[in-house]
Amino acid sequence: MLPDELPADMFHYQLQALSADKATQLYHYLRDNLAWQQPSIHVFGKWHPIPRLQAYIGDPDSAYEYSKQVFSPMPWPEPLARMRERLNNQLGCKFNAVLVNYYRNGLDSMGWHADDEPELGAQPTIASLSLGALRKFKLRHKHSRVVTDVPLRHGSLLIMKGQSQQHFEHSLPKQRKVTQGRINLTFRHIDASLL
Repeated sequence: MLPDELPADMFHYQLQALSADKATQLYHYLRDNLAWQQPSIHVFGKWHPIPRLQAYIGDPDSAYEYSKQVFSPMPWPEPLARMRERLNNQLGCKFNAVLVNYYRNGLDSMGWHADDEPELGAQPTIASLSLGALRKFKLRHKHSRVVTDVPLRHGSLLIMKGQSQQHFEHSLPKQRKVTQGRINLTFRHIDASLL
């Protein structure tokens, strides 16, 4: 269940999109088999390595740009191709890419941002699958600045859609007491012609 202050037309949370066993198998497969990268981002005039590992996977025409960098997709591994097909059918979407973030422990994080890059379109649907350690996901309304915590559990799916990226930012702050890893997959549709 999501807190009442989050609009149902923008957010939907499925507590157990994958069984615990399937979520654990997928976590270990991704952790051990993806070609993880740690690119740098440009912040306040300096380049800094991101505080997590990532892999960008997608169709050949799904290049993605953020923080002044263009990311070319790696090919779909079979388990993620099947997951994409399932989500496309379930949600009526045409996901053609997934950004996979690996938070090795609670010191890895993601700062405040909205997924509002032009190539995502005006009202993107983003399907966010969580695997591994429970982490506190934060949503902040851009105008009221009210922050809502959503604990993202192993095997859960958070759908952000409609005007969610226009009205809210999100982050995954550091949690020093978390010692286990977490992998998050955000499925999206990229229109590379808008780059």
